[in-house]
Amino acid sequence: MENGNDEKGEAEAVIIGGMVLDIHATPSIPPNPRTTAPGKVQYAAGGVARNIAECVSKLGTKPYMISALGLDMPGNLLLEYWKSAGLSLEGIRMSHEIETPVVCIVFDTEGEPSAAVASVESLERFLTPEWVVQFKRSIASAPIMMVDANLSLPALKMSCQLATEVGTPVWFEPVSVAKSKRIASVAKYVTFASPNEDELISMANSLSNKQKLPTITKNNNTTISSLFQQLKPAIWVLLETGIKVVILTLGSKGVLLCSKGRFNFKHIGPKRNDRSHEIGRRLYDTISQLCPSERFFSALRLEERSSMSPYVVHFPAVECASVVRLTGAGDCLVGGAVASICAGLDVMQSVAVGIAAAKGAVEVETNVPNGYNLDQIAADARSAYLGAKVVFCESTL
Repeated sequence: MENGNDEKGEAEAVIIGGMVLDIHATPSIPPNPRTTAPGKVQYAAGGVARNIAECVSKLGTKPYMISALGLDMPGNLLLEYWKSAGLSLEGIRMSHEIETPVVCIVFDTEGEPSAAVASVESLERFLTPEWVVQFKRSIASAPIMMVDANLSLPALKMSCQLATEVGTPVWFEPVSVAKSKRIASVAKYVTFASPNEDELISMANSLSNKQKLPTITKNNNTTISSLFQQLKPAIWVLLETGIKVVILTLGSKGVLLCSKGRFNFKHIGPKRNDRSHEIGRRLYDTISQLCPSERFFSALRLEERSSMSPYVVHFPAVECASVVRLTGAGDCLVGGAVASICAGLDVMQSVAVGIAAAKGAVEVETNVPNGYNLDQIAADARSAYLGAKVVFCESTL
């Protein structure tokens, strides 16, 4: 039986995309081909959109998930958290016909993925435009809608068109280099995009008719200035295409926040979302105090500059106590930022919270930490925020 099509109550953040069961295989010694290696095999709740939604829920915003799951063992495992957290299941299409998406990831001894096999075809087959369109009311009431590129092109386009029609900002998460190319069909609807370097180049090449941009070259000694100069042509393609804000993730080198238009660093969601539960209200109050928005607005003299001037700010990564696994970091960065926007924080404050949430993710074996300590999130966000520097603006020309 499939669940219904009429939502109850108001959504906060609408999250559309994959719910996936991850199987993590981590050897305790370097593996050799054609034989087994001792190690640890674990199930982990995954999927880019699902990870983001879980992170959002743990930072004080109720996510409204639109996805598709099978009534099978992997699907039941993925629903456990949703049920225990009291989150809505109404947007999740469930049927015996659906084979729940599963991804098997083999890590190296350092915690980096070395190989993976994905079985996610059912997501494109069952997360259809017809399913998504039923939830227009929830999309209309949301401060923001996040879509991941696991969606089929028709479902992706329908989701973005609906959000644009009702005035809800769209966040596009590329998922992978191959799937990031799907931006070409929806770029004009997108407010935020959050690629890594490789996804950025792929997205720019899919959007431009000019000579293809090459992949970048870097090492541990590459400076942010040098890295930005290599990435600038691709960033400019995305901004010129109409994407308002590019949040470029650089791993251990932090984040580049790129925009064109002075309004984009200000509040996207409500000034303060009274529908947030206590954690969300505390997040807003704490971050507003520790990360004053006036610091950047006055430094950039936004009121004196053209509303269409491009600018780029670099946020450093926050030092981790230990790096256990990197697979959930990017998703938690997006989740932290989305939750913060819904709580009423501005975009720069939200990116700082996202960096803090990502730091928490790399210190645990699961894709999303079991919980977040608000004091630690606030301290890490403040570190990233106060360490941020403008690397490009009109006055630097």
